[in-house]
Parts: sequence; C-alpha cells; structure tokens
Amino acid sequence: MDVILLERIGRLGQMGDVVKVKDGYARNFLLPRGKALRANKANREYFETQKVQLEARNLERKAEAQAVFEKLDGQSFIAVRSAGEMGHLYGSVSARDVADLIAAGGFTIERNQVELKAPIKTIGLHPVAIQLHPEVEATVTVNIARSADEAERQARGEEVLVREDDNLFEREVGPITDEDGFHGED
Repeated sequence: MDVILLERIGRLGQMGDVVKVKDGYARNFLLPRGKALRANKANREYFETQKVQLEARNLERKAEAQAVFEKLDGQSFIAVRSAGEMGHLYGSVSARDVADLIAAGGFTIERNQVELKAPIKTIGLHPVAIQLHPEVEATVTVNIARSADEAERQARGEEVLVREDDNLFEREVGPITDEDGFHGED
C-alpha cells in the first residue's frame, strides 16, 4: 500500500514522502496513529494544503523533545534486582521497567520510546537509547545491581562480580593458611 508520511519515520522516510509499505503495517500502525495517509489524489491535495501546519507541529514537537533531551541525556538510573553470584538476573529488565525507572526520575516517556533490542538479563551498567522524537534520541545508563551499595560501587567503576576463574584454586584446594606450611617467599 502506498502512503504519504505525515512525520519522519526511521528507516522509512521523511515527512511528505510517498512510500510503499505492507498493508498490515499501514492499517494497524501508520494510519490509526495519524502518522500517514493513504496515497490517493484527495489525500495528496489535503497534504499539500496542510503541509505548513504539519511542519510547524513537527518543529514544535522537536523543540519539546530537545528540551527533554538536554535534561535526560547522560542520566543514570538504578534498578535493584535479585541476581545470582555470576550476575545473571532471576528475571529481566524490560523496556517497561526502564520506562518506569525514568518516570520515577521525573521524566515522562512511554514504553515504546525505549529502544531495547532484547531484555537486560545481567547486572552491570547498560546504555539504553530513548527515542524522544524521530530526530532526537537520548542515551541513559541503567545501573542494574543487587543492592544500592553495589550500584554505587558499579557507578565508580569497581568490579562487583566474582569471576569463576578468580577463586578456582581456592574452591578446588581450599584456602592456603600458615598451617599448610606456607611461609611467604619460599
């Protein structure tokens, strides 16, 4: 189906472009959300008459998104979750969880603005992209830890996980003590 885009849509086109999309994408996403019009003669004429207003509205939204970007970009948000010794979470942190963290920090964003390729399943510092506007994207850091103290240590750059090979000798042999005959530099 051919549609006229009413705003810029990533990987699709700019405002005013006539693009061919799958019928389901047009019917279920673009048309109901007011992001596009069917590309017929009447809608092309309508778009030409409304183009100035659409561009003005787009610039207004972009300016609002830019103001939020100035405050949000580079921020860090802490999520305390249960995890095993090796840092694997007993659940995961999804786009909804990230949106809730950011909302708790005083920003208003929707879940669909959080761009996670897959849910986060390990503790650590994770950069997450937030799509504020088709042309404005902020990046925040989500600090996932088992406790607030651990989150602070991670933020300072300390390693909080016990690596499997770090204590391999102690697990196999046991800790070395003076009773084992260790006398320093032999």
